[in-house]
Amino acid sequence: LLPYSQEDAMMDNRFATALVIACVLSLISTIYMAASIGTDFWYEYHTLSPAENVSEAGRSIWEEFISEEADEKTYTDALFRCNGTVGLWRRCITVPKNSHWYSPPAGRRLMVMFSFSPETDMTTNCISFSLSDQFMEKYIEPGNHNSGTDLNRTYLWRLQFLLPFVSLGLMCFGALIGLCACACRSLYPAIATGVLHFLAGLCTLGLVGCYVAGIELLHKKLPLPDDVRGEFGWSFCLACVSAPLQFMAAALFIWAARTNRKEFTLLKAYRVA
Repeated sequence: LLPYSQEDAMMDNRFATALVIACVLSLISTIYMAASIGTDFWYEYHTLSPAENVSEAGRSIWEEFISEEADEKTYTDALFRCNGTVGLWRRCITVPKNSHWYSPPAGRRLMVMFSFSPETDMTTNCISFSLSDQFMEKYIEPGNHNSGTDLNRTYLWRLQFLLPFVSLGLMCFGALIGLCACACRSLYPAIATGVLHFLAGLCTLGLVGCYVAGIELLHKKLPLPDDVRGEFGWSFCLACVSAPLQFMAAALFIWAARTNRKEFTLLKAYRVA
């Protein structure tokens, strides 16, 4: 048998490697999740000629898109016609740069980003969903308040807003427990860290599922026009990648803590015997 110190060193190296890999996976998943929440490319609409569409609609499309009273059908139609993108917090449309700009209503945040094409200078206008928008009821017929509440889409929309923050909160809390474990020089708290990462992965997976279901239900109510193509964007892909990373980190944390405890108990019993 190897001396006691060498056995301990081998065990410590193995568990330390697992914990380091788990921490790296946890950090990457946190960055991906934060980037996913903060960007606007969860779903993208690609129109054949967005500049012409906007010029035909004129001033009204702007006022309707940025209005506080813009309902789901109104801004979705604008997204269809103007190469729109939708995030968890904002919606954006792309229009010619030389279009007239109007100030957003009080309390609404308007963001302008610029991009250029060979033919026409284009600008991207993003407006934030307010907190009331996030919890607003969805209707069976979008835009028709008299059609009744669509409970499925209402709760899917609310969950896709809440779940990413729950996921980030669980991972941050798990990181605090991990720091306490380092301070105590014990692997036992890593089990709690692993469980929290597993729950965070479930929340992220639930977020992805809610978003996909919500988009599919919306497009059943408001079908895409023939000249418009919709697809999930890279922000959505970041969330999809974040979930398996969280599950892998959780598995490594739990494995390291449980295996270390089991081997320590067996080794202690062997030495006593």
